[in-house]
Amino acid sequence: MSDTTKALLEGGPDDLPERIVPVPPPGTDVKIELRGGYEHFRATPRQADTPEGRLPVYEWWERTEFAG
Repeated sequence: MSDTTKALLEGGPDDLPERIVPVPPPGTDVKIELRGGYEHFRATPRQADTPEGRLPVYEWWERTEFAG
């Protein structure tokens, strides 16, 4: 079974509040606000079996800090 409304996040900080998140529009990265910045995740061609079904995998690739 596949749930295309959610994605699994891999990598990045260990203290992310969620690892299963809503999928953004195609071509868009997942951006999670955390500790004064954003953690960015990009889609991969992989899928993973999770407690919520088979989900696309998004992999961490960078962090950006808030200005100020």
